[in-house]
Amino acid sequence: VPDGVLDAHKKYSHPLVDRYASTEMSYVWSPACKFTTWRKLWLALAVSEQELGIEITDSQIKELEENVNNIDFDKANEYEKKFRHDVMGHVHAYGDVAPTAMPIIHLGATSCFIGDNTDCVQLKKALELTRRKLVKVIGTLKAFAMKYYNLPTLGFTHYQAAQLTTVGKRATLWMQDLLLDLDKLEREIDTLPMRGVKGTTGTQASFLELFNGDHGKVKELNAKVCKIMGFKKAIPVSGQTYTRKIDYHILTILSGISQSAYKMCGDIRLLANLKEVEEPFAKNQIGSSAMAYKRNPMRSERVCSIARYVMSLPAAAAGTASSQWFERTLDDSAIRRIYLPEGFLGVDVILNLLENISNGLHVWPEVVNKHVMEELPFMSTEVILMECVKAGGDRQELHEAIRVHSMAAGAVVKGEGKPNDLMERISKDELFKAVHDKLDDLVKPILFVGRAVEQVGEFMEEEVDPVLSKYEDLLKVENKDGVNV
Repeated sequence: VPDGVLDAHKKYSHPLVDRYASTEMSYVWSPACKFTTWRKLWLALAVSEQELGIEITDSQIKELEENVNNIDFDKANEYEKKFRHDVMGHVHAYGDVAPTAMPIIHLGATSCFIGDNTDCVQLKKALELTRRKLVKVIGTLKAFAMKYYNLPTLGFTHYQAAQLTTVGKRATLWMQDLLLDLDKLEREIDTLPMRGVKGTTGTQASFLELFNGDHGKVKELNAKVCKIMGFKKAIPVSGQTYTRKIDYHILTILSGISQSAYKMCGDIRLLANLKEVEEPFAKNQIGSSAMAYKRNPMRSERVCSIARYVMSLPAAAAGTASSQWFERTLDDSAIRRIYLPEGFLGVDVILNLLENISNGLHVWPEVVNKHVMEELPFMSTEVILMECVKAGGDRQELHEAIRVHSMAAGAVVKGEGKPNDLMERISKDELFKAVHDKLDDLVKPILFVGRAVEQVGEFMEEEVDPVLSKYEDLLKVENKDGVNV
């Protein structure tokens, strides 16, 4: 493309941000959130140092407070190019708008005080947003499961027809996986530490110098900054950075959510092929540019596609955590700028899609029942045999007759492509006269679902409802945006 033509479109556009992810999660990883957090950390440090006796004036604090959001990014970039250091670039940009406070900005700190603690803040925000969306998906799936709690459907093992279950019971399998993910997510949110005030190699030496060897004040400074930034605690010990094991643990949680989503949407894709369910489909949506009749499960396919990527990220985080030499090495920096935001942005897309899918997932009961009745005659033969034996029949003779009829019916289904006629054959065989008048009652699908109906109710009452009750307020929060394409 020549110069001057399409210039606005010559820069790579990240699909996770520009095409899929919500504005809420995009904000968490945005420059606005990141660099205002830098300034909030500098403010928290100055406030805490002042409270512990360092000579910092109220007017300096006020000047820092008033300019937290007053960021000149162009000026910061100019300083960064000059100093070849991003943190110092922003120190000077902050100092330009808070000149009286410039001498005390970043006092005693190292770059990782800003960088790592900001990462912790962003991780916490992202985890909390992920929790909110995960809870909403569980709530939406509950409504779907309860709507179809007693609709019998074929179970599948090895993707071959197996004993019946219900559509609602199958949905509880998806929900259970997501509840396990929520449990891990909750624990991470509750226990996530801040890096805190640690110094260059984690020894807090610069702060000990600042407070003239007062160990108590150094410890108090650490606690004060953490509290201001909304954390219960700092990591007990560190090198220059917090341990990258934390990143790994967080990405394994995101991977877990992705695994659960992939499983659910994989099932939906297979059921869509059977025409038993359909995703929400917009009025003017086009399924295929060539085949106008198609209704592809594109949302579920997108979930599986993005989930596959997110599931790959823990391996990269494991490599980073394992290769950090001694107190710190910088080969963690560039890759963390990629996999931390992308992991959360990916899961954000996945959860938006899961809520959209489960909220509009359409079930075709007649198709479901048709598939059940194609297989149920074979499954019901044990019941028919036992009823006839109770009426005085010969078990061995009846068993042989059922075997012969079953083979013949199977040949009709597979060899001729006709419906299963096993019940018709049994209804004409005098050996089974004892059940002829109640044959229809013996093959009602609901009689073959075991405790599936009861299990759905028990699962909701014992496992799901307590979670939804706990997070009732989160369920009321509307997402700012949803599925765009």
